[in-house]
Amino acid sequence: MFYVYILKSEVDGRLYKGMTTDLQKRIEQHNLGNNKSTKGFLPWVLVYKEEFETRVEAREREKYFKSGVGREYLQNIINV
Repeated sequence: MFYVYILKSEVDGRLYKGMTTDLQKRIEQHNLGNNKSTKGFLPWVLVYKEEFETRVEAREREKYFKSGVGREYLQNIINV
């Protein structure tokens, strides 16, 4: 199972979009400061996730969330 996830920084409200096979471990890694792009905005909370059968499906969805239309979609469902 592959997960596409959205994290929200409790510092400034920014969103981080990612993909993983182990969601809990990945969130822990972000909150331990192991990711350079999220380290400065700790702590992070999970605000949205989707599950996919294949890596290809998950990657396409992650790319969508990182697009302009995808960011608008997230704002509507997460109420950022």
